Amino acid sequence: LSIMGDPGMESTVSPPESTAQDSFLSMTDVFLISLITGLFTYWFFFRKKKEEIPDLPKMQTISSPERDGSFIEKMKKTGRNIVVFYGSQTGTAEEFANRLSKDAHRYGLRGMAADPEEYDLSDLSRLSEIDKSLAVFCMATYGEGDPTDNAQDFYDWLQEADADLSGLRFAVFGLGNKTYEHFNAMGKYVDKRLEELGAQRIFELGMGDDDGNLEEDFITWREQFWPAVCEHFGVEATGEESSIRQYELVVHTDVDMSKVYTGEMGRLKSYENQKPPFDAKNPFLAKLTENRKLNEGGERHLMHLELDISNSKIRYESGDHVAVYPANDASLVNQFGEILGTDLDTVMSLNNLDEESNKKHPFPCPTSYRTALTYYLDITNPPRTNVLYELAQYATDSSEQEQLRKMASSSAEGKALYLSWVVEARRNILAILQDMPSLRPPIDHVCELLPRLQARYYSIASSSKVHPNAIHICAVTVEYETKTGRLNKGVATNWLKNKVPNENGRNSMVPMYVRKSQFRLPFKPSTPVIMIGPGTGIAPFIGFIQERAWLKEQGKEVGETVLYYGCRREREDYLYREELARFKQDGVLTQLNVAFSRDQAEKVYVQHLLKKNKEHIWKLVNDGNAHIYVCGDARNMARDVQNTFYDIVAEYGNMSQAQAVDYVKKLMTKGRYSLDVWS
Repeated sequence: LSIMGDPGMESTVSPPESTAQDSFLSMTDVFLISLITGLFTYWFFFRKKKEEIPDLPKMQTISSPERDGSFIEKMKKTGRNIVVFYGSQTGTAEEFANRLSKDAHRYGLRGMAADPEEYDLSDLSRLSEIDKSLAVFCMATYGEGDPTDNAQDFYDWLQEADADLSGLRFAVFGLGNKTYEHFNAMGKYVDKRLEELGAQRIFELGMGDDDGNLEEDFITWREQFWPAVCEHFGVEATGEESSIRQYELVVHTDVDMSKVYTGEMGRLKSYENQKPPFDAKNPFLAKLTENRKLNEGGERHLMHLELDISNSKIRYESGDHVAVYPANDASLVNQFGEILGTDLDTVMSLNNLDEESNKKHPFPCPTSYRTALTYYLDITNPPRTNVLYELAQYATDSSEQEQLRKMASSSAEGKALYLSWVVEARRNILAILQDMPSLRPPIDHVCELLPRLQARYYSIASSSKVHPNAIHICAVTVEYETKTGRLNKGVATNWLKNKVPNENGRNSMVPMYVRKSQFRLPFKPSTPVIMIGPGTGIAPFIGFIQERAWLKEQGKEVGETVLYYGCRREREDYLYREELARFKQDGVLTQLNVAFSRDQAEKVYVQHLLKKNKEHIWKLVNDGNAHIYVCGDARNMARDVQNTFYDIVAEYGNMSQAQAVDYVKKLMTKGRYSLDVWS
């Protein structure tokens, strides 16, 4: 009450000359007045608040940028009965979801693809309100069994949910890679968890393998999935698959160029007027300050790049990834214009014919064809079968049209032809147009069909403790000859290779953002670390060692820091040789073990050096609670290293092979065996 009362009331206390009785009465009066005033004030304000409560949810809904409202209401409003959610990191799961939602019309059903990040997934319990309703989930697994960024909230909800999904019918197609430890973990989890919550699976879990032929896995699952849907709902296919345009072309002849996108990922002019926070939809334009070749010889080009992140408010930790948005080679883009007879500087928009769709355009519009083909579209990867099917109608030569349709079919012969002629020959869309002279589709339809050009992720090769305003990258350029004799080049690495810091007085800029990782140094600096990273797999360990050196300088007790590194030849591609030697000399790097695979008759790899030092390794792991880190190739190296650890644990821990495997898996669960691998 004293807080709510007026501070001026203190002056109404009776002066000392008043009698005791008068003082008592005065005090009582003051107390009662204060009490009544306080109670009235309390009642008045709280009564007002209670009256305002019903309006608050409306205010929150209007201002919330994260959620688009209820997908159930949207489906009811637009007459949809199939919703296909996608958990996508590189765009493939989203692409598959769009294809499935387009398929639905062939069965008298209507589908919509949906980003789980944009909706409240607890509404799944209401999907049964819609007749012949079905939820499909195309879920990619990212990293070491993790959900993709846009599916993180959905994953968290599934883990905590106690919902009754007994009215929900569902199917799941997972996208994974068998070279990884947790193959299709996200797809498996969603499929299992939905069933646990009472939902009814109407078709078995599909598992695509990107190490094999992901497209074929998807087609095979899809061709069995739709008959199961038909049987469940008692519907039939209404006809053959048909080409239906999703977007309409609008050419802008008289346009204000300040309203035209020139490569921005989200907000128009975001590269001219940068505003944090920076993420996938709002990358930071970092200045390239260094680009040096790391190797002294050999055919490959290995490079060290430094990006200036001053004034960006970007924070990173050792082990995080930097995502870089590259640009396609200008000569490839120009060839597109020439072969399709198009003025690439034409300004256009592709507008979604479905006005209710969240996705108004396939990429930022309005823009020019040149910008779209340079910054927004993937023109270097082999196209998927749906693209071939849609383009077939434009081939004027019947044999070329037949070949395209065959490759897009689900027949065994068609799948084999697609695998050999497109996938194994690494034919991209430009190569297909060059090898099929009668195929000259309108460029706007090609732009509609091509997937988005994705950001490329690199393990950060620096510590923010030492380099708070810079991010370092270690990368190798990708370049190879295809079976057709063409020279294919990796988009991002060749784009980065050709970037020159401060060229002709102009800054060289790289659009980027940081993606947090679970690849972390131990909390206690005194914990020993064993790092295994051949080739560019050394990248995060340069950051780790820098950080351990900094901790040592701060007077912290730093545990053993052991590195196992590998390259082809000592005098050719020994990366960061001087830096590592200095760290070893300073006592930060307690052990530096380097395998030169081709400097002798028999190849020597990092796992061979691990076997040589197996007793020391066992002591560090078992007695010293060491943390193990593996970075690099997932297909061979990471697997061989893991098998070596099984052998070491079995031998020195007196365990069977099965017990040793269990021991290493437990290290992984505890975060003491971490992987940052790629295939």
